[in-house]
Amino acid sequence: MRQRISPSLIVALVMSLVMLGFTSQSFAKTNAYGLPDFTQLVEENNQAVVNISTTQKVKRQAMPQFHGIPDEMLRRFFGFPPGMFPQPQPRGDEQKEQAHSLGSGFIISEDGYILTNNHVIEDADEIIVRMRDRKELVAEVIGSDPRTDIALLKIEAEDLPTVKIGKSSDLKVGQWVIAIGEPFGLDYTVTHGIVSALGRSLPDDTYVPFIQTDVSINPGNSGGPLFNLDGEVVGINSQIYSKSGGSMGLSFSIPIDIAMNITQQLRENGEVNRGFLGVQVQEVTSELSESFGLEKPIGALIGEVYPDTPAEKAKLEAGDVILEFNGKSIIKSADLPPIVGVSPINKPLKIKILRQGKVLYKTVYLQSLEKSKQMASAKQKRLTANRLGAEVAEISKEEMEELEIKYGVRIIDVEKGPAKKAGIRKGDVLQTIDFKRVMNVSQLNKILKDLPENRSVPVRLLRNGQSVFLPLKLD
Repeated sequence: MRQRISPSLIVALVMSLVMLGFTSQSFAKTNAYGLPDFTQLVEENNQAVVNISTTQKVKRQAMPQFHGIPDEMLRRFFGFPPGMFPQPQPRGDEQKEQAHSLGSGFIISEDGYILTNNHVIEDADEIIVRMRDRKELVAEVIGSDPRTDIALLKIEAEDLPTVKIGKSSDLKVGQWVIAIGEPFGLDYTVTHGIVSALGRSLPDDTYVPFIQTDVSINPGNSGGPLFNLDGEVVGINSQIYSKSGGSMGLSFSIPIDIAMNITQQLRENGEVNRGFLGVQVQEVTSELSESFGLEKPIGALIGEVYPDTPAEKAKLEAGDVILEFNGKSIIKSADLPPIVGVSPINKPLKIKILRQGKVLYKTVYLQSLEKSKQMASAKQKRLTANRLGAEVAEISKEEMEELEIKYGVRIIDVEKGPAKKAGIRKGDVLQTIDFKRVMNVSQLNKILKDLPENRSVPVRLLRNGQSVFLPLKLD
């Protein structure tokens, strides 16, 4: 029995097909086999991808053990070919030679701003940008950020072709991506693959949640763009994992969202002002999630809150699980540092935490990471300014009664110096030095001032309820 299709259903089907045609538009069409065709994408964008070469003056290194030995003797007695080891050169400019490096980059503005990797241009004496038409221009470094491996360059030019910036936050695992770059110096090479993983954390790169792909990336691709099928840059190709030095299907790109945040700061200030919270975090395992009352292992577990930090001022505590930071979900502990790093400083930010089974909200004002480093450096100077090389604090009457003592000062921290060499530890109670009672911090400094150098004196400590004597020698 034939069923009649209503006109309204036909209209709905036609509209669906029309909308499908619009929504599926991208630079990458499909071929007869249903696979993506990248030709239009490449044609639209390769003009904005550039080659970056650098030169650096370095001192020529000679093998000192062969200085002054003629080439003939090296060949006859050691089997070395003539000229294998350079002989000593006179002092001066003739001792210097140029080291060269190659990389890629891409133009983000018509007036000549270019993004690349910091490691491509680091320590360069001269940076040359070569365009698609072979024109070469000298580039100036506007700023760079080694932590995220981002560098912003500027060339003097106008009406340049530019790339379209996308959103790396929209990427999904399994999505097609392509790279355009200069592997091994081979101009404008195109490789393709898929997104293998997102938010990948690598050693010493806690501020970058890398995009992992299987796109072939080789030396020379560094700094080049990673495109999605809409012809938008979603990442900057940065690292490979390889034992041979060539592509092994493990390539890592910096998300463009982070790169553009860094770029804006470099353009405005010439440097990056990164947020600092002041906590040490660890992963929430499946066993821990059950004990915390979580349905699944998510969040960043605070293992320690450092003193005099935004975290302490916001009354965060060890054992809290951070679930959201500034409106962004924290799925694993590695998610927190990059989110904190790009969050605004000295502005109220909301944190959602889980504390002893209860969901709480806290407000935090981040400090600058660089300012925090300076504060830590100042603290280091304070610690080493006294002759002991330790930070100490007064003990309250209540604590003395609890410890059953009548005098002493608490060791708060120990740095390099006499205290560390003597074996004094954080948490010890220092009671006597050279048999002189330490009643308070002021008296401690007076005792230390009068002690001789390079002579051991006995110190008595209270450690875990036990009295301990140690020899202390001041420098």
